[in-house]
Amino acid sequence: MENQNYAVIDCGTNSTRLLIGNKLETLDRQMKITRLGEGLEKSGEISRQAMTRVVDVLESFRTTLESHRVAEVRIVATSAARDADNRDDFFSEVESVIGVTPELLTGEEEGRLAFAGAIAELGDLKGPFLVLDIGGGSTEFVFGDRKAEDIHSAQIGCVRLTEEFIENDPPLPEELHACLTVAGGHIDDAVREIPKINEALTLVGLAGTVSSVAAIEIGLEKYDRERIHHFRLSKDAVEDVFRTLATENRQERTSNPGLDEDRTDVIVAGTAILVKVMRQLEFTECLVSESDILDGILHSMLFESEN
Repeated sequence: MENQNYAVIDCGTNSTRLLIGNKLETLDRQMKITRLGEGLEKSGEISRQAMTRVVDVLESFRTTLESHRVAEVRIVATSAARDADNRDDFFSEVESVIGVTPELLTGEEEGRLAFAGAIAELGDLKGPFLVLDIGGGSTEFVFGDRKAEDIHSAQIGCVRLTEEFIENDPPLPEELHACLTVAGGHIDDAVREIPKINEALTLVGLAGTVSSVAAIEIGLEKYDRERIHHFRLSKDAVEDVFRTLATENRQERTSNPGLDEDRTDVIVAGTAILVKVMRQLEFTECLVSESDILDGILHSMLFESEN
């Protein structure tokens, strides 16, 4: 039987991403910062500029899909699309480019798929795990061993907290305090929703904020998935990176090796979430995973193709 290629596109609040693969190998991964959720908190709608940014990236993704002769494409949308009053308009534009209507994931579905992607490559590492997926508009807390058992989706993310609380550059102490305090309240909610959360032996961190903190800690001049994937971030390292980023202005943050220039304005709020989770839940380290919701969906597509 022919080894067909499958693709997944994730239209997230902060970035638009593509993964193409088959049963034998990963063929392509791409990520572009598109800031779909920019201004959404105030307006309740996805702006025309944000839609255009995403559609432009999807046009380039379509060329990649055609070059790999992809048999099936799944597109998912998460927090920004969940919150937007004009979601249907956005979905229509996406479908006009790719030919597929996006699937709107609930926070629970998002967490379950992220967990599946993150856990698939952990081998013999002993659970249970707490998977932390820090997005632009939401953050998922997922507890489980080899499958997701309890999921809590919190309305905090690097874009959402930045737009709500950070106006100055660098942020004022009271702005940082607000981010940490609000994150702490949502962590309290996660603890109530996930009774066994303190039994987790390993914290697994996903998405751009966590990867960026790892890249800064390593000092990567250029993105290197192999060096970031399964890197162990100590709590002390996370605290140190947070202190550095929080006291620098945007131009100074840009000079940190490993930090994408398009992420410099939201990285402080994102890192505040990671810091607060590690403080409040008393984790001494975070295992960084570059496998996430895209990998979870691709695995499910490959499994379904066998049946």
